[in-house]
Amino acid sequence: MGFIRKTITLTAKPDQWIKEQISAGKFTNDSEYIRDLIRRDQEQSAKYEALKQTIYEGLESGGSDKTLREV
Repeated sequence: MGFIRKTITLTAKPDQWIKEQISAGKFTNDSEYIRDLIRRDQEQSAKYEALKQTIYEGLESGGSDKTLREV
């Protein structure tokens, strides 16, 4: 897997936050922090899509003849 260089611009506040996370030992550098954010966003998006699909399937399955007590 190759690397692609990206340039991002941050204001002082987010930059300071990243520096604090690195100083706390949570990450070794800025790139590692950004890659972690992307991974977590991808995981969250996948969970959201799976939930949407499950809801859609439930709605498409139709109603039930059972009473609330029977369910």
